[in-house]
Amino acid sequence: MKKIYSIYLLLGLFVTALCSCGDDLTPVGPDITETTHFRNDGPYLFYENGKLKILEVTKDNTLSIREESGLPAGLKLDVYSDDNKFLFQVPINKIENFERPAWKDQTSTYEKTFAVSDLHGRFDLFAAILKTGQVINDQYEWTYGNNHLVIDGDIFDRGADVLPILWLIYKLEFEAQAVGGRVTTILGDHEEMVMRDNLKYTFAKYNNLSQKAMNMTYGKMWGLTNVMGNWLRSKNAIQIVGDNLYVHAGLSKAFMERTETVPEINELVGKSIYLTKEERKKQFPDIADFLYSDDYDGPLWYRGMVKKTSSYNPIKEADVDKLLSDYGVKRIIVGHTENSRIKFNYGGKVYDICVNHPDAFEDEETRAMLIEGESIMAMDDKGELKKITKL
Repeated sequence: MKKIYSIYLLLGLFVTALCSCGDDLTPVGPDITETTHFRNDGPYLFYENGKLKILEVTKDNTLSIREESGLPAGLKLDVYSDDNKFLFQVPINKIENFERPAWKDQTSTYEKTFAVSDLHGRFDLFAAILKTGQVINDQYEWTYGNNHLVIDGDIFDRGADVLPILWLIYKLEFEAQAVGGRVTTILGDHEEMVMRDNLKYTFAKYNNLSQKAMNMTYGKMWGLTNVMGNWLRSKNAIQIVGDNLYVHAGLSKAFMERTETVPEINELVGKSIYLTKEERKKQFPDIADFLYSDDYDGPLWYRGMVKKTSSYNPIKEADVDKLLSDYGVKRIIVGHTENSRIKFNYGGKVYDICVNHPDAFEDEETRAMLIEGESIMAMDDKGELKKITKL
């Protein structure tokens, strides 16, 4: 049985989306108590006790909430941008029991790997660079064959189109798998910030919807009944594919001194990322501070593979060499720490692919990394490949 509720609402003031990998505080729009409208958002899916609840703000600024018994065959949902532009339909292929990818897969080889990071709610720029790299077509369909796409963390915050990015990645996973390709998504610090309800970089439209439609904060929206939340929690914080180790921020000396294995860290992040700081410390006292504390030595936060000043506890090249040797990889690929263009450090052993996507787009700088055999290049939005320079 379906229940359909509709509320017709006024179109609100557009909040311009900003994007940055750095630490600048982004305005989050009007206060929640003063907001009486919704911006386009969703769809959000919640699954509990055999019931699927679908929440979305549609093209005509209508809030729609409906329920289904289980997952209806052939269910497809429309995805719109914040400015009410229809983007694509996403087939809902799975809503539960998402499996965590193997943390180490060095048997799979891909002719090409296309890697981006720190998308921060800018669907327009994410889609633009994917089209330029021929990863997708104008209908947002996978066209990359049996090749590999990597998103190295930080999809949330600073932008108005977080859900379209997430649903596109979800859709592309299934499309890539069907033709022997692959999509790898790594968790970043902004994923963990939002899920623990740190919303200082989050646009007001998200919290407005969650509080008025669901009577909860935006962070709580991503709890255990949220389908997309569970999909995200199945992603790794650290993952090896072929010769490359992917981690959002970096691996520190403190990481090397821990006793937990990478699979254990990935599982612990999945189990704790949606908890508050207090709940994390209570349930996982031995590792919560390392993963999430202000010491910033954990894989979601550490900047010492890119930043060289002492306050960032930079890692020594000998330790980088040991990491490469221990994990049997040629390079470590990180995001998180912004540069004007894609660059490398430690003689090409560490690549930083975090750029300010709006600035790089406007300045015709590189926004994606392309690995093709032994060739490693950066790509701009004209499709031009450029040599990567050192930090």
